[in-house]
Amino acid sequence: MEPTPSAEERILRAALRRFAVEGLGAPLRAVAQDAGVSAGLIIHHYGSREKLLEACDRQALKATRESKLDVMSGGSGAMLAQLAEIEHYAPVIGYVLRRLQAGGPLARQLVDDFAADALVYLEQGTAAGLINPSRDPEARARALTQMALGSLLLQLPAQREPLDLTELPAWLRSYSEALSAPVLEIYSVPLLTDTSMLDAYVAAASEGDSAAPTTEGAPS
Repeated sequence: MEPTPSAEERILRAALRRFAVEGLGAPLRAVAQDAGVSAGLIIHHYGSREKLLEACDRQALKATRESKLDVMSGGSGAMLAQLAEIEHYAPVIGYVLRRLQAGGPLARQLVDDFAADALVYLEQGTAAGLINPSRDPEARARALTQMALGSLLLQLPAQREPLDLTELPAWLRSYSEALSAPVLEIYSVPLLTDTSMLDAYVAAASEGDSAAPTTEGAPS
């Protein structure tokens, strides 16, 4: 038998779901009701809405980090196991999308944090022989993070429209089934037949940097 979750854990789970459904402005009293606690207890544990949102950010990062590291260490078996339970991630994914939809400094920070985590597990995958090394690991991690989050964000309803978490798991399943094969193909079989475009771009960018004009002697 699993231990009964603490009040703090219940609040965090309820907050992830409620913010996913209604957006980040969802009433704290609704979160409290979902968690079976008083609104005052939320303030006692987290101090404010923003602190609760920051805790939700950390939980979302933790869940994503753990799932990605599992795949990097467990390979295709771990990937298939996670795909079989994709619905389990619905509240976390819904929350992350709402955070991104709201915009602002905290949303940008969350993207930065996801990219930093991606760098770690991509490097782990490289060390394990699952992933090819990159000429710029940080840029690759950020690009992959932004593409993944942007693809999901395109599917989200308008900011003031509720997100139906009862429908989100089934949607995640169909979304995953539609994209897994083509994305894995892109990652596994290069889209371009050679590196000529990359080589040309890198060379041109390098020449542009070396030929950048200076202000010395420029007319005032």
